[in-house]
Amino acid sequence: MNEFTSHHRALTVVAEDEPLLRMETVDTLADEGFEVHEARNAAEAMEHLERLGGVDLLFTDVSMPGERDGLALAREVAQRWPDTRIVICSAWPQPEPDAMPTGASFLSKPFAASSVRKLIR
Repeated sequence: MNEFTSHHRALTVVAEDEPLLRMETVDTLADEGFEVHEARNAAEAMEHLERLGGVDLLFTDVSMPGERDGLALAREVAQRWPDTRIVICSAWPQPEPDAMPTGASFLSKPFAASSVRKLIR
């Protein structure tokens, strides 16, 4: 059990357009006790977030199809649901600190499941 799952089944949204990477991340978080909602882009992620009234963890890729990228999604989530922990991942270099919401974590792709587990604990 981690800090999220000690009191309730923690909710997370995984926003990732690459199906295999999304599936691996979803499996890792589900194994950690999260109830995981999958999104292929920021718009789908926001639909989940609004329906759920926010989540405990947002795990988002930076580069996704659609009007909004993962950084814009992360900034909006941080503003609307300030208690949500945010993990931003990308195959590109880490975004500038002022591009990421305060307190967000960055994970460089490709990453191992153990890196995800370590980061969320």
